[in-house]
Amino acid sequence: MPTTPHSLPRRRLLTGSASALAAAGLASFHQSALAQAAAPAAKPLPGYAGWKKADAVIVHSSTTIETKRSAFGTSVITPTDQLYVRNNLPSPPESIVADRDAWEVQIEGVKQPRRISVRELKTLGLETVTMVLQCSGNGRGLFPSKPSGTPWTVGAAGCVVWSGVPVRDVVKALGGVADGMKYMTGTGGEVLPPGIDPKSVIVERSVPAEALQDALLAWEMNGEPIPLAHGGPLRLIVPGYTGVNNIKYIKQLAFTAQESDAKIMSHGYRISPPGSKGDPSQPSVQEMSVKSWINSPLPEDGPQAAGAVQIHGVAFGGMHAVKGVEVSIDGGKTWKAARLVGPDMGKYAWRQFVLQAQLPKGTHVLASRATDAQGNVQPETRGENQSGYNNTSWADHAVTVTVA
Repeated sequence: MPTTPHSLPRRRLLTGSASALAAAGLASFHQSALAQAAAPAAKPLPGYAGWKKADAVIVHSSTTIETKRSAFGTSVITPTDQLYVRNNLPSPPESIVADRDAWEVQIEGVKQPRRISVRELKTLGLETVTMVLQCSGNGRGLFPSKPSGTPWTVGAAGCVVWSGVPVRDVVKALGGVADGMKYMTGTGGEVLPPGIDPKSVIVERSVPAEALQDALLAWEMNGEPIPLAHGGPLRLIVPGYTGVNNIKYIKQLAFTAQESDAKIMSHGYRISPPGSKGDPSQPSVQEMSVKSWINSPLPEDGPQAAGAVQIHGVAFGGMHAVKGVEVSIDGGKTWKAARLVGPDMGKYAWRQFVLQAQLPKGTHVLASRATDAQGNVQPETRGENQSGYNNTSWADHAVTVTVA
């Protein structure tokens, strides 16, 4: 089935088909007499992502799927079947991944503009990068103001390996960037609803042109062809930038003198003061900054036994490498240096950290605070904004555990 990674068991493919029926409203669910008192039933996985590991994710909607905090484990790479999904528009049809090498991208704003197929891109260069992919709204659910949008906590993020051709190699093959071009603008290949202004819905984002140096036109993710749910057959990867800038199903890559005038760029994903609407004068959500959180122990694990515990989590610097992580077991009153563990997979990847601590009986607020290679320290407080973007507050991401 073209939308899924290789060699998926038949059971999971069938699950995807059932999920598609459920998403279409064709399935019914039994409700017991105690339903009102019980937790709401988990939403089914949408058909295009039916191969995801259901018990490792939270389905918010047909276009928003979050990784459970407890599912991150202690390895660096986030498995594809657990990685979050955030789509601004419904996915294109499966047919676009039937012949991946035939997909074409238009390159503009270079001295020799033209269309290039994935097949040809594969002859121009190859590079692999490990990076944190994170939705701009990750942590929105931790804002007390409850901004509108998906209430992500930590699970709209993952650490992923991408392979593809460096954008700088493509640009070189086409004669270089044309004079006066300040931005790199990617346009997605989603099918747009008829009868409305395309600029009002199209996924088109601009980042500074210098981002091309580390950017990829990627066709592979975690060792397999990129699934449709994550932007296959071809995705623009801009390491260090939030997820929305990593354009799925990319159909045009243009070097432009001005930012895109698409609504998602001009008014969407802006850091707007509370109570206001986004506009071009406000900062755009682009580069990520230093952040960390604890993945174990968690409150949902139940009471911990008194004694030694391994407190572990992940930390990343966004545009810079992680230099170190501190952990507090008393809500930030005191801090101890944690140990970075596992392989260092580059400045754009996250690092696993661990602190062995002794926890006596009682209630403990566990927090982590990361520092990047430039000396930037993860802040205690969030930056308040209308849409709940860029929450890096260590206090918001702290967890409270009970030791019996």
